[in-house]
Amino acid sequence: MGRIRRWAPRVVGIVVTVACLVGAGRLLWPQPGLDEQPGSTARQLAFVRDALDEGSDTAAQQLFPEGYVFSNVLYGLAWVQAAHTDSGLRDDALRESRWALARAESDEGRAVFSPGLQPAYGVFWAGWTNWLRGAILSLDHSDPAAVQRFSTHSAELAQAFSAAGTPFLQAYRGQAWPVDSTVAIASLRLHDKLFGAQYTAVIDRWLEQAKTRLDPATGLLPHQVSPTDGSMLTGARATSQTVILRFLPEIDPAFAKSNYALYRDRYLTYPGGFGPALREYPKGVDGSGDVDSGPLVAGVSLSATVVAQGAARVNGDSALAAAIGSEGELLGLPVSLPGSKRYAFGLMPIGDAFVVWSSTARLLTEPTTALERDVRWWWRLPWLSVLLALAIAPWALPLTRRRWPRSRRDTAT
Repeated sequence: MGRIRRWAPRVVGIVVTVACLVGAGRLLWPQPGLDEQPGSTARQLAFVRDALDEGSDTAAQQLFPEGYVFSNVLYGLAWVQAAHTDSGLRDDALRESRWALARAESDEGRAVFSPGLQPAYGVFWAGWTNWLRGAILSLDHSDPAAVQRFSTHSAELAQAFSAAGTPFLQAYRGQAWPVDSTVAIASLRLHDKLFGAQYTAVIDRWLEQAKTRLDPATGLLPHQVSPTDGSMLTGARATSQTVILRFLPEIDPAFAKSNYALYRDRYLTYPGGFGPALREYPKGVDGSGDVDSGPLVAGVSLSATVVAQGAARVNGDSALAAAIGSEGELLGLPVSLPGSKRYAFGLMPIGDAFVVWSSTARLLTEPTTALERDVRWWWRLPWLSVLLALAIAPWALPLTRRRWPRSRRDTAT
């Protein structure tokens, strides 16, 4: 028993020190460039697929109303993005993304949305599923039936935007968020990219109207608006801006560039010297977290920070994308196995879906233009200092105890 008591602290110390060294290695390991993707992408997707087979999409639906659709659509989109980077994944990507689309289009996928809205089931469901339809066709548009479905849904979206007195359509009856309409408009741009300019007038009208309804405090698209005229109800927030800026470069690269600069200036932060991370509310504004942002830590939204990696990638911000990716490898508590990789011990598979969608992000309608912006050169130092302190801590106390009796004897002598 005495031997166990003597060795237990040493074993704990070894484990803590090794964990800190592994964490430091993950933080320092180079991240993929904008035209690359993590080497673990296939294993991340394998975990998400296994989780979906076990009902993680239905479980996510209990957390927030879009959980089921997001779980499947993001999985399908990540496969498409991965295949655009690695053509060897094309066949798997087509199979898996079509499977994911079928689930999003199912009765369960549409259950919480209203068929009476224009477009049917609201612009959230219509926009995200249509973007996935187009993304799949960007890999292979040899199936006439799939092309026809994409054209039919695109026409319905275009008609809804043309008939509305606001650029921001309803996702639920009486509720509208600009981010959802941004995704839908991006799907129309993708349709034009694949099959010739047909919706240019609709897209241009949307941009003109959207630019007159910006949040005056930030110059960005608002978080929530009136469903009748698109006037602002809630100012710009990071959880919606990260997704808006994930799609805005597909629609209008110049508008996206100016918006991304504003977003970076107003939301990028280094709380307590740590970071980079994304505030949920702009600098100088405090607010509480909700189902969209998750709990806020020093004003930072962890979900917005994860998705910001994808926004950074498509806006050419390689420095920020790499920094967020490195932080995710440290703080996300990844568990890597031969056939899978999961974050946060796999407790929230929808989070893994967002991670792999963001880490493989790429534009489908435009080439990415590099952005000459940087992050603080010393951003890793606070994290490394904490890891060093934790690594030393298990050994510091025993060494102090050993020296204390000797010091007392020396004093007595």
